Amino acid sequence: MKIGAPKETFAGENRVALTPDSARQLQKLGYDVAVQSGAGVAARFSDADYKDAGVEVIRGAAALWKDCDIVLKVRAPETAAELKNVQDGQTLISFIWPAQNPELLEKLKAKNVTCLAMDMVPRISRAQKMDALSSMANIAGYRAVIEAGNNFGRFFTGQITAAGKVPPAKVLVIGAGVAGLAAIGAAQSLGAIVRAFDVRPEVAEQIESMGAEFLFLDFEDSQDGAATGGYAAPSSPEFREKQLALFREQAPDVDIVITTALIPGRDAPKLWLEDMVKAMKPGSVVVDLAAERGGNCDLTVPDEKVETDNGVTIVGYTDFPSRMATQSSTLYATNLRHMMTDLTPDKDGKPNVNMEDDVIRGATVTHAGEITFPPPPPKVAAIAKVEKKKEVQKTPEQLALAEREAFQKETKTQVGLLAIGAALILSVGLVAPASFMQHFIVFVLSVFVGFQVIWNVSHSLHTPLMAVTNAISSIIILGALMQVGSSSWLIMILAAVGILMAAVNIFGGFLVTRRMLAMFQKS
Repeated sequence: MKIGAPKETFAGENRVALTPDSARQLQKLGYDVAVQSGAGVAARFSDADYKDAGVEVIRGAAALWKDCDIVLKVRAPETAAELKNVQDGQTLISFIWPAQNPELLEKLKAKNVTCLAMDMVPRISRAQKMDALSSMANIAGYRAVIEAGNNFGRFFTGQITAAGKVPPAKVLVIGAGVAGLAAIGAAQSLGAIVRAFDVRPEVAEQIESMGAEFLFLDFEDSQDGAATGGYAAPSSPEFREKQLALFREQAPDVDIVITTALIPGRDAPKLWLEDMVKAMKPGSVVVDLAAERGGNCDLTVPDEKVETDNGVTIVGYTDFPSRMATQSSTLYATNLRHMMTDLTPDKDGKPNVNMEDDVIRGATVTHAGEITFPPPPPKVAAIAKVEKKKEVQKTPEQLALAEREAFQKETKTQVGLLAIGAALILSVGLVAPASFMQHFIVFVLSVFVGFQVIWNVSHSLHTPLMAVTNAISSIIILGALMQVGSSSWLIMILAAVGILMAAVNIFGGFLVTRRMLAMFQKS
């Protein structure tokens, strides 16, 4: 069977669904591969690159659609010309957005098309390699920071120069999905002070692990990511009011706002309102990644950049991935290649649409003359549910009782160990000669004292640890001095060696400590 990728017809779309590298992988699955002439030029893939990869280059979209059994696209075929090119019984894999395009599903059903929507791939661990939404969102989040920096006109990082001090930019990211986390990472790497908010409390750890501050909203209506497939869900009116109050507090302080909040199958929620924009400082920037779905900001204009009366720039571009077409095409083509790998388990060049497979069933929106959207929920949850445990505050009496019980337990343990040690020494003393017992007692006491010295020292206190090492060496040298006068020549030699080594360690420790302290002294 033959797989083909036509040139995208949507205005400004620079991506392509097939790259030379992905074509080589598809050929290993047993498929013939074709591409429309000029399809990859905007993404910097020439026809010659495809030919070198063994790809057939076909002139004209109609010829490609007619000649291919499986068609890979970026955007759904929405124009009349493209829909006319779709062949009966063909397989189409593309972004479809089935909830927003019921008429398209009816037309594909009428042509008996098996259609897999890359935007419907379930967000479970096994499907991450096919998750095109995450791939594109990752690029969009990164590009949003680049666009913000281009319009901000100031440093992201703080600087102290001879000409004065430059404060770091303050960035607020609303929504910590893939795009939000990518934006956090990019802004953080540029040196900005980054804050982030999400309605799902389980993402707080991810935000903080990237060096950003999580703006926590203490409210019981927080969303459960496991129940929503990893996406945010609509919030209650009470939660929304608390949320907006938090954003109003942040508006006068932040320089850049990047909004990424989307709810599957719905228009983007309005989170950054007009009064918040008016409260921002002149020169501030809002980048709205939800512009294609109406925008999170009241003043967003899709596909345009506008400037408000108070000097705030609002960027509403809807083609962020397309602005990085080479990278976007490479990642998207890899997602498609993994999808084809799952569809071709026998590597015989024949796709098998297994409707019992969670991933394939979730992505399939039309099949065998039927509309199969919406799919049943996947058997595996997207995110493991986080159990929330409330900490119970203890009273002073309870704390005192707990401390007393811990002390009693520790005392019993130490008494038990001492009793065992005493019994051991007594048993040894009954059979060993007096000379051995003298040395054995010195050994036991040295070990006991050394253990007690180092037991409560924090590992992060490097200089005190050096002092502890000196203290242990002092115990050793005192024990060795007591034994150096022994009548046994072997014990005398061992004691002398112990004195030498302990002395070297003591004086070396003091020298190292002195050099460490000198590093922090002013010249």
